[in-house]
Amino acid sequence: MSTDDREIEVYSPPVFLPGDKVVSKKNVKNDGTMFGKEIGEVVVRKGDVGYVRDIGTFLQQFYIYAVDFIERGSIVGMRARELTSLAEPATEKEKTS
Repeated sequence: MSTDDREIEVYSPPVFLPGDKVVSKKNVKNDGTMFGKEIGEVVVRKGDVGYVRDIGTFLQQFYIYAVDFIERGSIVGMRARELTSLAEPATEKEKTS
């Protein structure tokens, strides 16, 4: 797939910010980039909860969110499409302030 038929994410603000609570939409296996884990080993399971620790980019096109899955003891780079926000909805008081 060429880059012409994909949206360049970095032209827009990131979907998540450091400190955001997120949940994984899918299982993620080690692609060989995680030290101490076997290639193909599941490092994040669908439904695992984590916190965005940092934001980077890949190929100057896509945001990669470093998500700290505290219960698993691992930090995994994920795309926005692989995550859902678990932010608490703002209360009426917060919306009017």
